[in-house]
Amino acid sequence: MARGVIGALCLIAGIIVAGDFTLWGLILVGAGLFAIVEAISRWCVVRACGIKTKF
Repeated sequence: MARGVIGALCLIAGIIVAGDFTLWGLILVGAGLFAIVEAISRWCVVRACGIKTKF
């Protein structure tokens, strides 16, 4: 659930920032979309890399 919230916040921030700083806007939108996909699919890139997490 936290990844979904972080993804939504990054997506909103990226859309707001995209008008002034296009590169930062694209980075934030990409990170936001990636976090939302992680949240929906219940997949974690950190665990996929082999790092042990609490959950």
